[in-house]
Amino acid sequence: MKDIKELYYDELLAGLESMGEKRFRAGQIYTWMHKKLASSFDEMSDISKALRDKLKAAYTYTVLKEARKQVSGIDGTVKYLFELPDKNRIETVSMDYHHGHSVCISSQVGCRMGCRFCASTLGGLVRNLTAAEMLEQIYSVSRDRGKRVDNVVVMGIGEPMDNYDEVVRFIRMLTSEKGLDLSVRSITVSTCGIVPGIYRLSEEGLGITLALSLHAVSDEKRKKIMPVANSYSLSELMDAVDTYFKKTGRRVSFEYSLIKGVNDSEEDAVGLAALAGKRGCHVNLIPVNPVTEAGLKEPVREAVLAFQKKLKDMNVNATIRRELGRDIDGACGQLRRADSSLG
Repeated sequence: MKDIKELYYDELLAGLESMGEKRFRAGQIYTWMHKKLASSFDEMSDISKALRDKLKAAYTYTVLKEARKQVSGIDGTVKYLFELPDKNRIETVSMDYHHGHSVCISSQVGCRMGCRFCASTLGGLVRNLTAAEMLEQIYSVSRDRGKRVDNVVVMGIGEPMDNYDEVVRFIRMLTSEKGLDLSVRSITVSTCGIVPGIYRLSEEGLGITLALSLHAVSDEKRKKIMPVANSYSLSELMDAVDTYFKKTGRRVSFEYSLIKGVNDSEEDAVGLAALAGKRGCHVNLIPVNPVTEAGLKEPVREAVLAFQKKLKDMNVNATIRRELGRDIDGACGQLRRADSSLG
């Protein structure tokens, strides 16, 4: 059966009309799902029981089960391990910033990209998430924390461009005036650099923020830590970045995980400045979360600050990401990996 939360408004409207129901019912049901965040058909109190029974027979209704929750004693960041209807588990993170309540969601169960510094990829890809399962991460957090989500980052477990169609459906539903009506400028999608996906996204007319997980400034070095670099060169990647800006007017931001002795030299800083500077791209420096299996270590704080200063001296806008939730398995995939059900 089709998941009702997966439907665009027009698709729901067509389904109800085929049942012989009046058109206004679509608005009622959509409001219950995407504005009032109902957790079941039975909560839809102004819908008749007969229609609710029809809906139950025709559609599934995705709701996530909270398997585990960790709250940081340092900064209040909340990390959730949600269980999907098929018992697979994913991570979602709720973070409070001065600019509002941000939620980082997963787009896949696991990941097949193989980036050495990321715990998400250690178990490989299990399956893609549906748009409904991505929306429900946001809705579950909103229900639990009792407040609206202001910003959404698709930067959790999974590679969004590897689940392209469902991610785009999710964004369109999230920004619909009949849904949460979130601004496209409040949505960031991260990619490790799947070039065809970047070109496709540039044609969608969405204008979201695209974050590129760059992490190295030479093909040789990038291939050692990011297998995707074997498929797409830096030159190809920068051409795609330039096209995204040309088509959308939105500059791509660069994510750069600093790894001790791997990509934190002065030569790396000069190379990064060359790529980011002429494009006016913001660089987000991320001291790598140690992943035991990969044997990677983060630089000391002084080295991170020195790297940032080098970039700023070359007129590159560079910030160091706030290290939220380090006391609660803060890196992508660490909580899911630690969960006993995964072995």
